[in-house]
Amino acid sequence: MATVTSKVLARQAAAVTNTTLYTVPASTTTVVTNIAVTNTASSIATFDLSLNDIQIFNDSSVAANTTVFVDLKQVLTTTQTIKGLASAITVNFHISGVEIV
Repeated sequence: MATVTSKVLARQAAAVTNTTLYTVPASTTTVVTNIAVTNTASSIATFDLSLNDIQIFNDSSVAANTTVFVDLKQVLTTTQTIKGLASAITVNFHISGVEIV
């Protein structure tokens, strides 16, 4: 019987270079369910986000002092990754999902 665990997949400040935020563990399937991208600066910023090296956001804008919320259901399998970067370190990624083992 499968074990399903709701989990924070990533909660961290963005880097200005493409960085791995999460890697699916061995013998696990992950469903990404929610993404929140915050910008705590007083000026606009941009971000990129990819699931298994396929971009789902490319140079997307986040207004000053706001959050972009995305609800989705995307499946990732063992060793697949979530990667992101931003134009400023004031951008934060909060990514939630479910791990199925």
